[in-house]
Amino acid sequence: MEATREDIEGLFELQRIDLEVKRLTKELDDLPQRSIIVAAREKTTEIEAKAEKVAELKRVTARKITRIDDEDASLAKKEAGVQAAIDAAHGDFRNVEARTKELAGIVRRRGTIAEERIGVQAELDKITAMEAQIVLALEELAAKEQQAIDSFQKQGGDLKLAIAKLEAGRGQVEAKVDAELVRSYDRIAARSGGVSVGVLDGSRCGVCRMPIEGGRLIDLRGQAPLGICPSCKRLLVIA
Repeated sequence: MEATREDIEGLFELQRIDLEVKRLTKELDDLPQRSIIVAAREKTTEIEAKAEKVAELKRVTARKITRIDDEDASLAKKEAGVQAAIDAAHGDFRNVEARTKELAGIVRRRGTIAEERIGVQAELDKITAMEAQIVLALEELAAKEQQAIDSFQKQGGDLKLAIAKLEAGRGQVEAKVDAELVRSYDRIAARSGGVSVGVLDGSRCGVCRMPIEGGRLIDLRGQAPLGICPSCKRLLVIA
């Protein structure tokens, strides 16, 4: 296969550039910040769902307290009315006795709902504390995510810039190599994972290391300075 020294040097440079681009691209894809950001966002979604449930529980508990307070206010008003009726009875024993029983019932009920309110208030305090923990957890996750984003933008930006520079340089190198050779190189690179060019090492391919013997080796040497490995079909530079 016909090729000039400049063609061969250009092919090796293209390979060097392509392998470096591949390495940097993998490094970009494998940046740990990506998984940190994804994990933080998934955890945030999970906690936000929990926050909605806690908020609904708080609303239900607050309504319980409101009902208790409303009932207590109504009983307090009723208690005052019954007490006033007792005070105004002026010796009406039966009326006083009936009102006194009614008053005792009101007082017992107020005592019962007062205990209920203590329990419900304790429940509400726990929910409020849970809300505070959720807010703190979300703030910590947001800070962790932002830190990872900032780090990713810096490190990832540097990698993207390096890749862009390599790709710009590749275009300049490609322009100096025979167009048909570049097309062959690109086809081989697409199917071989990037390594398209090697050197014939004695009677072995310098890439796949398979031995090339007999007539195959004679035919290959006849293709100098550039041939095709009969095993892996890569370009081989032949001294």
